[in-house]
Amino acid sequence: MRALIASASVLPEEIAPGLMRWTAPHPDWEGMEDGWERDVGCTLFEADDALVLIDPLLPAEGRAEFLQWLDDRVDGRPVSILTTIHWHVRDREELAARYAANSTRSWNQVPAGVQPRPLRGAGETMYWLPAVRTLVPGDRLLGAPGGGLRLCSQDWLERVNVDRAGLATLMRPLLELDIERVLVSHGEPVLRDGRAALARALAEVAPSPAG
Repeated sequence: MRALIASASVLPEEIAPGLMRWTAPHPDWEGMEDGWERDVGCTLFEADDALVLIDPLLPAEGRAEFLQWLDDRVDGRPVSILTTIHWHVRDREELAARYAANSTRSWNQVPAGVQPRPLRGAGETMYWLPAVRTLVPGDRLLGAPGGGLRLCSQDWLERVNVDRAGLATLMRPLLELDIERVLVSHGEPVLRDGRAALARALAEVAPSPAG
């Protein structure tokens, strides 16, 4: 495995073979501190036929070195850039242009090995990576203080036609997945027993019908 860069402000961390996560400071964070941390999470997944970036944000410091590291990791392969929620555009346009020559297909094509899990009515698509048993959400599922998961607050849902109880209902089918990890954008990721953490988060908002 190539060595991680030493000079960037945030270093990609290998979570599992072919799965990496890094954080970078959100440029619009100042003045919006209530409810989320400055650094947001981004995911890299090596699918069989493409390298996948989910909600990528380049670091504010060490940007050139990070891009060089990413170029080495891409190594000429097609790159798919996926977005969980429409305001997570982040640096996808820059990266799509950077790797446009790697493939003739659309930059946001979902490759084999990645399964979109849309939350219809909640304005978000989560991504399920079955090979590494990992769920990647956007803004609807967050890391909880002290560990675990929590659903977003009601004010994060003001632009959609669903409340927190309805959001929990939309997420409940995710419990059918064999989730080990949940790589959230906001907060600390869950790296073990992800399904149980998700079940607890849903139960806090809306107990299951069987419960």
